[in-house]
Amino acid sequence: MKSNRLRILLRIALALALLVVLPTAGLALYWWATFPDVKSLVKANPSTTALIEARLAEARGKDPDAEPSRVWVPLTEIAPELQFAVIVSEDASFYFHDGFDWEGIKDAALRNVEAGKLARGGSTITQQLAKNLYLSSHKTLLRKAHEVLITYALEHYLTKKRILELYLNVVEWGKGVFGAEAAARHHFGKHASDLSPEEAALLAAMLPSPRTYDPLKMTGYLSVRQQQILRLVEKRRGTKSLTGNREVPRITPLKANAGKSMPPPLLPPEMPSPPVSETPVPETPAPEAPAPEATPLPSPQTD
Repeated sequence: MKSNRLRILLRIALALALLVVLPTAGLALYWWATFPDVKSLVKANPSTTALIEARLAEARGKDPDAEPSRVWVPLTEIAPELQFAVIVSEDASFYFHDGFDWEGIKDAALRNVEAGKLARGGSTITQQLAKNLYLSSHKTLLRKAHEVLITYALEHYLTKKRILELYLNVVEWGKGVFGAEAAARHHFGKHASDLSPEEAALLAAMLPSPRTYDPLKMTGYLSVRQQQILRLVEKRRGTKSLTGNREVPRITPLKANAGKSMPPPLLPPEMPSPPVSETPVPETPAPEAPAPEATPLPSPQTD
């Protein structure tokens, strides 16, 4: 009797284990088989992205000939002011985190609780790149888990500069407009390398809702956000948080010049000599010393 009960319990435990293990193993196998080749992005630029394809399918529902506006340029041909503006606007700790800004996630969660809805996501530039490249816009737990894995892979294989270059070339900047070069041409009629600080700040201000805002149609939000971004960039200019490089002090310490030779001190200008008179000056004879008085000789004595 006891042995029969034990067999039944073992079978139930085995069935429960299979119910947990098999779906998990199947999901892991599916992710492994469909996981994108992130490592290839080290040298190769993506020909398209999941976001571009989704927007293109939507646009072609209305216009079969619709094509996205996109021009790939290296990071060196994107104005530093735009790079700085995007970093301070979207991911202020970009050069310091490993793909996830935990403080930002915590703050976003608190705001969502206060708002009673999922209003903010706290996504970093790397997370946004993962979503733009490979994932759909549907918000599910499975998609979020996939995003986490891709984000880790991007940070593992790519440098921060490469991640920023990819992001700035695929991010949406208007209806059918993708990447910094296309955005600069579409909105301002110039190359991305020629953007002014004010134009760069406007483009960065668009990013939370790039199909809603138009930098040429200034709204109260765009104006305020532009000024905020300009102030943040100026405040952090020259720091690692903007450039990813070692911070350069704005004032050189005195110790740095200790071993250098100092320039000679400035001397006061020489005073001009008085003019020499051509009339000879008569010499004044030196006074003669008085002659010594003669000592009288003693008189001879007579016998």
